[in-house]
Formats: sequence, structure tokens, C-alpha cells
Amino acid sequence: MESLSEAVGNCRKCGLGHARLNAVFGVGDCKAKVVFVGEGPGFQEDHQGEPFVGRSGQLLDKILETVLGLKRSEVYIANIVKCHPMKNPEAPESHGNDRPPTTEEMSACRPYLEEQLRFIKPACIVTLGSVPTKVLLNIDKGISTVRGHWYDYPVELFGPGHPIKVLPTYHPAALLRNPNLKRDTWEDMKMLKSFLETGKIS
Repeated sequence: MESLSEAVGNCRKCGLGHARLNAVFGVGDCKAKVVFVGEGPGFQEDHQGEPFVGRSGQLLDKILETVLGLKRSEVYIANIVKCHPMKNPEAPESHGNDRPPTTEEMSACRPYLEEQLRFIKPACIVTLGSVPTKVLLNIDKGISTVRGHWYDYPVELFGPGHPIKVLPTYHPAALLRNPNLKRDTWEDMKMLKSFLETGKIS
């Protein structure tokens, strides 16, 4: 994992690697049962080199502790792209400079995420928001349509018969914008808690 982190830090496969302040590799337990995956780092993450450290990250931590009884250090948190996608790469110190990663950027970076998953060998992945859900499940449906259901990760990282389960849910930023989504997210996290405790889909 350390050598993979170093490779990410040195990566220049796409333009994001030239503009970012810090590569944001991932954080948490490398033997975690669950990996949370977002789309990409924002301003705070780019400055601190850790995923989900702004308001969204604080809410994610609260959800982990309140519903799952887990600390950030007991799960693993990563993003599809490891560098901050900016509207204006010349201004990394500007707030409000975030943009979604492009298809090309995600394609360049996805092998790093899959290597992380191979190393961690989680029982499940929680995709946070539409972008990682569409990319990892190879679907084109919105998050409100697919959340609340379990899926098999379409890539066989550990060989036939050992699928990773995927549970899509809303990104914490969406909950900050629309608190009405919290109830659905709580239900999703209860499904996750049951799976982590029993190993079975309820």
C-alpha cells in the first residue's frame, strides 16, 4: 500500500497531477470490511492530503459513529480520482473551484482504486453519490434510483465466486444541501450495519 501511495504521489497520467497541491490517496484501516468511495478531492482535501475532511467529511464521520458505531480509522475512505479536479487549475487557493472529474481522468485513476481494493479485500463498497456509483457499477442511473439496494461489483478482483457487494447512497454533501435525504441515508446505513454484522444481505 505504501508503494502504491508513492506511485499516486508521483502520478502525472492526466492533467490533475500537474495542478493539485497534494495527492489524496485514501485513509483508514487497510483490512476494513467496508470501503467508502467518493468522486474526488475538493479544496480542503487537496490542502490536507486526506479524503473527506471538510463539512462533508465531518458529516460522514458522524454517520459512521451514530449509525454504524465505527470510527473513521475502522473503515477505509477513498475517491475515484486522487487529485483535485479544478475549474481553474491555475488557482488552487481559490474556493468554489471544484468540478466533476472527466471520464478520461477517472479512467486514468481507476486502476489505483482497484489496486487499493485488491489489497484491502473488503466485503463491500459504499459509493457516495451518483458519480462513483455510475463509474463503479457501469450504469447510467441516478443515485435516487439505485440507492437502498445491494449490487455485485462487476469486476472480479478476487476471482469467480467472490464478488464485492456494493451499496450506493447519497454523498454527504447532498445531505447538507437537502436534509430530507438523511432518512434514506440512515436506512442505507442500517442495511450496511446488518451486512457487516451478519455477512448476509437483508
